[in-house]
Amino acid sequence: MLKHKALWETHFPQISQANEPVLEQLMASANLVRLPDKQQIFYPGSVCENYLLMLEGGVKAQLISENGREVLLYHVQPGDSCVLTTSCLLSGEHYPAEGMTEGDVAAFAISSHAFYRGIEQSAFFREFVFKNFAARLTNVMQRIESIVFDSIDVRLSQSLLAENSTIIHKTHQALSADLGTAREVVSRHLKRFEAYGWVALTRGSIEILDRNALKKLSDATQ
Repeated sequence: MLKHKALWETHFPQISQANEPVLEQLMASANLVRLPDKQQIFYPGSVCENYLLMLEGGVKAQLISENGREVLLYHVQPGDSCVLTTSCLLSGEHYPAEGMTEGDVAAFAISSHAFYRGIEQSAFFREFVFKNFAARLTNVMQRIESIVFDSIDVRLSQSLLAENSTIIHKTHQALSADLGTAREVVSRHLKRFEAYGWVALTRGSIEILDRNALKKLSDATQ
């Protein structure tokens, strides 16, 4: 009897329904790991030992500069795998960035040995891994392109609208990490948005007052 069969069927039905012996062995060998909020799960120079498939919670991968500035690379959500983890397993390189949990996390941890065996023996698993890797990598490249080429105003408006809420409980520091810029820059631009009447700023939260104005700005580069 497969351990955690219901979790596999709910979150990764394509793997559980493949009916391949190698994948059945892979699922049987996977460990269900649970991690608390704000726990570091990898860091620059650390060795990658497991392929992770996210079930609950999230992980943010970020770069930390020498002066302590954080630059968000991507989020790993339920149903996803991690771009850097896949890259490190395939290349044999160490992690180049940091990974932190966001909320309480549950994930399947597949050992590197089982991962390599799955890649070697299962065309289905190879396709699953590389399709997920390609999709996540495309998102990372789009984010880097946005950081390099889009203005802070545009990216800030897009970040605020992406929260899908009128009241956003997020600090200026957290927004600056998401946008890959300094907190002072974010604070300055938010103050300008407030002066325009687009947002209202309070300690630890931002209230959107004029969503249409932010939407018009966010669409400026499209």
